[in-house]
Amino acid sequence: MKQLWSIFGLILIFSCNKPAEKSISKVDSAKIIDSINLVRTQINDSILGRRGFKNLEGTHVLTHDMLKGTGKITFTKTGQDEYRISGKQTDGKQFLMIDGTARMTSPKNLKFDGTIKQSISDNDNGKLDMRSGKRNFSTKDGGKTFKLHESVNSSGFADQIIIKM
Repeated sequence: MKQLWSIFGLILIFSCNKPAEKSISKVDSAKIIDSINLVRTQINDSILGRRGFKNLEGTHVLTHDMLKGTGKITFTKTGQDEYRISGKQTDGKQFLMIDGTARMTSPKNLKFDGTIKQSISDNDNGKLDMRSGKRNFSTKDGGKTFKLHESVNSSGFADQIIIKM
């Protein structure tokens, strides 16, 4: 019986002792929030990257149906599907100049906002024709070429201004 009491006493001693306190490191909640925000930003950026249209950045060919040869037009990316556009085609004293901004609104439409200047001898003896404002370039071949949709110049004739990618 003495042995039972001694065993019982040992059990009571060990069960009554407080376990050593564990040291809990304090966590900075701002660091946790920052890491969550970083992950969310990366996920959102990857989603936005997949939603964009074809990248048009670079130098491309610019043509006008009444000018011989070809010119160059440069697309510089300024945002998702937004570009700064500048280009020129010359044929002697005749020329075509395009300057402005553009935004892809669909796989088939490029919305241009800027100026289109041209001087062609067959149109009012080379009088300067300047069109400014919003215009639409559209494609029917999957983005290989974009043709100016609103193409009537100040002489009343339709120009075929084409950007070849």
